[in-house]
Parts: sequence; structure tokens; C-alpha cells
Amino acid sequence: MTLKEIAREAGVSISTVSRVINKNSTNVASKEVQDRIWEIVRRTGYTPNATARSLKTGAAKAADSPTRSIACLYARAEDSNSDLFFSTLARSIEKEAFKHNYVLKYSFTGIDIHHPNTFRLITDNHVDGVVVLGRCDKQTLSFLKKYFNCVAYTGLNLLEAKYDQVICDGYQASLAAMNTLLGLGHTRIGFIGETQFEDRYTGYCAALSAHNLRPAKSYIVNVPLSSEGGYKGAKELLSRKTDVSAVFCCNDNTAIGAMRAIKEAGLVIPDDLSVISIDDIDTAQYLSPMLTTIHIPVEEMGQMTAKILIDRIEEGHKLPIKMNLPFYLANRLWMRRQTSSTFSRELNAEMRKNPSPLEPKPEPGVITTFASCSILSNICQLSRPSGHCTHT
Repeated sequence: MTLKEIAREAGVSISTVSRVINKNSTNVASKEVQDRIWEIVRRTGYTPNATARSLKTGAAKAADSPTRSIACLYARAEDSNSDLFFSTLARSIEKEAFKHNYVLKYSFTGIDIHHPNTFRLITDNHVDGVVVLGRCDKQTLSFLKKYFNCVAYTGLNLLEAKYDQVICDGYQASLAAMNTLLGLGHTRIGFIGETQFEDRYTGYCAALSAHNLRPAKSYIVNVPLSSEGGYKGAKELLSRKTDVSAVFCCNDNTAIGAMRAIKEAGLVIPDDLSVISIDDIDTAQYLSPMLTTIHIPVEEMGQMTAKILIDRIEEGHKLPIKMNLPFYLANRLWMRRQTSSTFSRELNAEMRKNPSPLEPKPEPGVITTFASCSILSNICQLSRPSGHCTHT
């Protein structure tokens, strides 16, 4: 496989392929084009010509240095495309490794380690090291220790293992997200995500405890970190008729699903519920409303993980390295202070569905604090088994 052949299959120029493969900048082509090129590189096993690259770049590395390979283990995702955060992370690792004459030979998931074909894949396709994406359990750690000499881990949870690790602290990120909500006066905060061995859930509980608040069991929904999980989690939370005024979702995928369920319930974000999450994937800024989230430096995490793994493979260091990268709040202003109760949320939703001809429609971002007697009567009749509505 040559650059010309890759360019022909990808439907781009040879120079575009060369820039994508060899340049540091992410602006050399659209994300779609870059993904298409890297997919072809991965599928065909294309390896760079070390002699040509050293002549072009003036690299000091010997021209006859062999191309080495690495693998990626998606410890938490079902496949390489099911989670945008991890797929972006893997692409960053692959690009950085390629600059050092390493190729991503294959990828597999935590589910695959139980399949007999995985053993054949590993034994038939030797790699020099493996990158672990996301938190993994003891069984996966044992698997890694058995089959790989050089391992680097990257994710949001610190791993209890003597491996090189590049993390962005999920515990501290969740504290930042929760403190944003608490700073706006929210004290009734729901949680949607995983609760077992999850630093973000620990951060959620710790933030509430620091403000002398106890996490109510009815506020917490344990679901997988996916759009489907977030959707089901939000529906479950809303079905409990809690008085939450805000929801903290473990990641953006979960938040995307939760936002859909909230909208389907006739509620408006942030008028009725504020939502915050962690990751800041590309999709977050294109949602309506845009998602306020904690930005995780995923590109930098991938680059540093690849560099550390390669240094480990080439015996540049022996002791485990642990690197913690910073995060920041991507505040897109779709947050509001705690004001509404369960009753007022239901009232607002009912008014949006059946506005009175004598009253103006509620404006986005403004909670209506009054309603016509007919609407109040209808809601009271739904909630009372019998009798008349009495109000002042």
C-alpha cells in the first residue's frame, strides 16, 4: 500500500494524505477525511517508508529502523466506534505513534478477552505494547499482565496498578461540575451514570457531603455510560417524581440521552432542569441547548500516552510514570439557579402543552410563576382521587 493508493481510496489528493499522516496540526483536513484516511491505514497495515521520511524531515533516526506496532484495548466501550470520547482518544494515540514509526496493528475490547479468537489474534500478531483506554477490572489487569510486557493506561479513573498512566482526574472533574451546580444554589441534584468503582460518582457524593448534604437514594440512577443508558436513566429519575432541579451525568454521551428523555417529558432545559456532564466531545456544542460540560484534553491525553508507551518500549524509563492533565469548565451558559419544584415543573410543562388564550406563551429561559384557574384545576383533578380543587 502506498500514499497514492490510500489517496485514491480515500478520494483525496496525495498531499492531503501526507499532511494527515505526518503533520502535528489537526486542521490539515476535516475530521471526516482524517478518520477515513486513518481507517484505510489501519485496515491495510500501511507502514511509512523510514528512509523517505528521514530524508524529508531531516530526522536523526536511522533510516533502516524497523516499524513497530501497538494495540488498543477499549476496556469500557463495546467497540471502537460506540464512544466518541474513546474513539477520539484512540485516533490521537494512533497519529502520535505513527510519527515515531509505530502503527496501530489492531484493537479489541474488554468483552473480547473472553473470546478464544482473541488469544489467537494476540499470539499471531505480535505487538510491542498496548494502550488501555478507560477503567478496567482485575480480570482485565491479569489478562494484560499475562500477554503484554509494555502497557500504558489512559482515562479518568486512576488505576490501581503499576503501569504508566496518563489521566485527567475524574474525581476532581466531578467536583468541579458539582460545585458549578451548588454555586448556582442547586441542592437537589440527581446523578445518572455508573456507581461501582467510579471516581465521578465518588466526587458527586463528596461534593454534596462538603455542603452538608446527603445524596438521596431516589436521586441516583445507576446506568451504563451511553446515550441509551442516559435516556433510560433520565426516564427512571423522572418517573420517581423527585424534586431534583439539576442532573449531573457522568459523561456527555449519557447527558445526550438524558436530555432527549427530559425533552420528551415536556420539560425545558434549563428552565425546569439544569444538566451538566464531563468530556466535552464535539457533539456537545451542537446540541440544543448546548451542553455545559467539563472539558477533558483528550487529544493531549492520547499524544502523551503514545509518547510514554513508546519510551517504555524503547527502554527510556523503567519506573511507572503517572501524569495528570488539567481540565476546565466549558460553560455554555445553559444553566440556571435552583427555583422550581416538582409541582412547578409539571405545571410549566402542562402550560406549554395547553397555553391559555388569555396568557402569553412562556418565553425560553423564563419560568412562569402563575397559571389560569382552568389549568390549575385540571392538574389538581389529575392528582386528586375525588373532590374539588381548592386554591387561593
